[in-house]
Amino acid sequence: MALKTLQAKRLANIPPYAFAEIDKAKRAAIAAGVDVIPLTIGDPDLPTPAYVVDELVRAAADPSTHRYPEYEGSEEFRSAVSAYYAERFGVKIDPKEEVMALIGSKEGIAHMIWAIVDPGDVVLIPDPAYPVYRMHTLMCGGEVYSMPLTEASGYLPDFGSIPENVLKKTKMMFLNYPNNPTGAVCDIEFFREAVSLARHYGFLICHDAAYVEMAYDEVKAPSILEVPGSKEVAVEFYSLSKPFNMTGWRIAAAVGQREAISALGIVKTNTDSGQFTAIQRAGAKALLHTPRDFIDFMNKVYTERRDILIEGLAAAGWHVPKPKGTFYAWAKVPRPMSSAQFALDLLEKTGVMVTPGSVWGVEGEGYVRLTFTLQTERIRQAVSRISDYLSEAGIRA
Repeated sequence: MALKTLQAKRLANIPPYAFAEIDKAKRAAIAAGVDVIPLTIGDPDLPTPAYVVDELVRAAADPSTHRYPEYEGSEEFRSAVSAYYAERFGVKIDPKEEVMALIGSKEGIAHMIWAIVDPGDVVLIPDPAYPVYRMHTLMCGGEVYSMPLTEASGYLPDFGSIPENVLKKTKMMFLNYPNNPTGAVCDIEFFREAVSLARHYGFLICHDAAYVEMAYDEVKAPSILEVPGSKEVAVEFYSLSKPFNMTGWRIAAAVGQREAISALGIVKTNTDSGQFTAIQRAGAKALLHTPRDFIDFMNKVYTERRDILIEGLAAAGWHVPKPKGTFYAWAKVPRPMSSAQFALDLLEKTGVMVTPGSVWGVEGEGYVRLTFTLQTERIRQAVSRISDYLSEAGIRA
């Protein structure tokens, strides 16, 4: 008998993860001898603080960490998250009921969707947005309602344009500020409006706060949990990846609405066994012992890199707004071609990789995302190559 189809029907409309495909293209180009400058995936090039690495080494040498971790996360890590929220955002968090350790935010976001959304439930998702929100909503049978993010709106969704009948069916809404991929930021008033809407219609807000520490030009990004009453309707996903240069460590936390945290725990305890306790100890060290000066230094580095990229592109005739947050620039495609065609053409002719905006949704078409997580010399080289490319295409400042 022939082997049965080894792909579930739920995957029929789910494409391969875009960034895995981009990484594959990068490795293929490098193997072909191309000097690739990847302005694609947001992966900091700066090291994790040495004292955090040292804590991991000490913890890994402790035999007590070699056993299964606590399912909800170690008390030490959850207490550190609670203390961090109190210090950074002025928010009181119960570490026992309102915090769950995650093996990175991506895993937690995906599992939260499975924990909350039933087939037919509506999930409000920004467009453009991190693909994980949409893909897992579709996989579990939810209905996606897209909230367009446009330049004219400052890349904030217009809640007033969402039909009443959609809001009544809504189970969850995703928000993400500072925003990937646009680099936009929001203020606390925007979060107040979101919380008010969620409380009125009884749905859960999932705020992806992966870039909350990355804000420039005197902007201070808020937590949605700073809004009074937000813990009744919101869960925030706080990641250690970007602020502490720990993308490879896979450590984050879900914080907020306790019933949602409990539901997430049911999915997770039936799926994984938690993050290595030694990594949680190191994560606690990062949260409790990293001076604000370190975050300020990081943001100063990214501000310098951002300015080199944006000002260099402007000098070449490609005018891109300066983002106020994240380490991404959101740029209109400067030639009459699709975002995917432009990204491929740029790679083939210059070795510079950018990400097509269509990866993040329909509203991303016509844009590309550029990261500034490389050393300044590599960013300058990328700008030089792009300048030559645009000049050959007849585009000049």
